[in-house]
Amino acid sequence: SSSRRKMNLKSERRGIHVDQSELLCKKGCGYYGNPAWQGFCSKCWREEYHKARQKQIQEDWELAERLQREEEEAYASSQSTQGAQSLTFSKFEEKKTNEKTRKVTTVKKFFTASSRAGAKKEIQEAKAPSPSIHRQASIETDRVSKEFIEFIRTYQKPGQDIYKQCKLFLDTMSHKRDLSIEEQSECAQDFYQNVADRLQTRWKVPPEKVEKAMDEVEKYIMTRQYKYVFCPETTDDEKKDLAVQKRIRALHWVTPQMLCVPVSEEIPEVSDMVVKAITDIIEMDSKRVPRDKLACITKCSKHIFNAIKITKNEPASADDFLPTLIYIVLKGNPPRLQSNIQYITRFCNPSRLMTGEDGYYFTNLCCAVAFIEKLDAQSLNLSQEDFDRFMTGQTSPKKQESDSFSPDVCLGVKQMCKSLDLLSQLNERQERIVSEAKKLEKDLIDWTDGITKEVEDIVEKYPLEIKPKSQALAAIDSENVENDKLPPPLQPQVYAG
Repeated sequence: SSSRRKMNLKSERRGIHVDQSELLCKKGCGYYGNPAWQGFCSKCWREEYHKARQKQIQEDWELAERLQREEEEAYASSQSTQGAQSLTFSKFEEKKTNEKTRKVTTVKKFFTASSRAGAKKEIQEAKAPSPSIHRQASIETDRVSKEFIEFIRTYQKPGQDIYKQCKLFLDTMSHKRDLSIEEQSECAQDFYQNVADRLQTRWKVPPEKVEKAMDEVEKYIMTRQYKYVFCPETTDDEKKDLAVQKRIRALHWVTPQMLCVPVSEEIPEVSDMVVKAITDIIEMDSKRVPRDKLACITKCSKHIFNAIKITKNEPASADDFLPTLIYIVLKGNPPRLQSNIQYITRFCNPSRLMTGEDGYYFTNLCCAVAFIEKLDAQSLNLSQEDFDRFMTGQTSPKKQESDSFSPDVCLGVKQMCKSLDLLSQLNERQERIVSEAKKLEKDLIDWTDGITKEVEDIVEKYPLEIKPKSQALAAIDSENVENDKLPPPLQPQVYAG
């Protein structure tokens, strides 16, 4: 019975169910993968990215060398040409030189900081944030800097080395503002790797202390870098945020039953867990450090597991968790969701995303967002017609068990829900009455037309002939010439006896 129910749930959840193996890196290394890394884990993705980039660099160098050779050959052959041909060659040479310069510049930007930092700085100054934002950022930055210095002191010489490396990294990043966000992300990932290796190999720091130090390093550098690398204007992060937000709004009608969510919000404790989970996922946007954003996702996920456990009175499974996470995201519609996911992917310490509960829950959130983007009628067990009508707002699914409220719901909300239900019923009745009235009107018109046609058919079949008026009949006694000699009428006689 249990296995049959599980199979039914799987068939119902087509499009929502995901095997745990699908969360892992597709290269088979055992770490968690991520849609942003095309299914690879952070380590394998960087290896693939490096291969692709090295190949591109090699191709660019080869192209630059080929252009150089062609230019030299063209120049050598031009020495023997007539003056009339020199103008043509100069145009050819100019074109080749321009192409070569562009390609070589493309290659060089991988290795050197761009000279456009000044121009970028002017743009940033022109778009300077308001004083209140700047002041708030400065207060938080100062607080984090003080906390970092206090923490580093406990590490003595390794701490001094870490602090020096962090200052050098921040100085380097300030000159790389014009690089693409992917290149800035790679710089940060390289920095994390180098600092961790430095602590382990050079300073022989124990693994647990290395992990603690890396958390503080991430907190320090990303608090300082946040305003430059979160949802930068050079990316389409904001466009994706708006698209997801619009999509979630369009799916406001989705119910827990459609997603097969094993959570009963009628239970006060479960309802409280759902509210906390939504609060946690919304709070993620207010954090500046990737690790703190991950902590919000983890807290949200634990509240979801507790809600399922209380409802089912047994531990939650992974098959229960993902649909419930999708429901929480739909209900909460977290701000700047894609920007937060991208920011974590780009600038979080990669070891935290590759393994552990933070990595597991983050991967599930990425899957949940991907499912929301492609949610269709079949995955919600609806007909295509109903799905389209719900999406366009023509109608909405009837609220199930509208009379059942959790005990802590205030009277105003109950009254409002009842009023909404009543209005909905009145609206349906009104539509039905209008429809019946139109039908009755049509029936009357059809009946009148039918009777008229029948009368016309009968008249046509049996035409009415009106004969001329005949002469008056003669008196019965007209031939009796002696009518005046008739006896008088008999008089009544009174009988005396």
